[in-house]
Amino acid sequence: MNTYPMTVQGADKLREELNYLKSVRRPEIVASIAEAREHGDLKENAEYHAAREEQGFCEGRIQEIEGKLGNAQIIDISKIPNNHKVIFGVTVTLLNIDTDEEVTYQIVGDDEANIKENRISVSSPIARALIGKMVDSEVEVTTPGGQVEYEIIAVEHK
Repeated sequence: MNTYPMTVQGADKLREELNYLKSVRRPEIVASIAEAREHGDLKENAEYHAAREEQGFCEGRIQEIEGKLGNAQIIDISKIPNNHKVIFGVTVTLLNIDTDEEVTYQIVGDDEANIKENRISVSSPIARALIGKMVDSEVEVTTPGGQVEYEIIAVEHK
């Protein structure tokens, strides 16, 4: 069975969603189904079919989250000593050598990645190139736009 790396914050977020789906969304859907049943003939009842479909999506998501949490390897980066090496969970500041632009990313699990929040997946090309490197190292990353060279300026355990 494969385990999937996940930050503490990512696991907490999934637990919150799971709690919401089980305690709020599931009862709402059950009520919608009951209400639609009262309207009569189920064969031609669009409300009933829509509610049942919604129930299927909700139950599928519940199973998906439970599976992910069950196979999660939750890593608390704050408990790992900072040796200035890029590992899962760290926040890394990079300098684009060609453009002199700085960018900061946190390396997180696949489900937690959100480029708008500067959170990149551990399996992304940038993260794969950075893992194991130290501060002041230069790294060449193959991106869809071509090769980009970065210098690792800082590694933080947040």
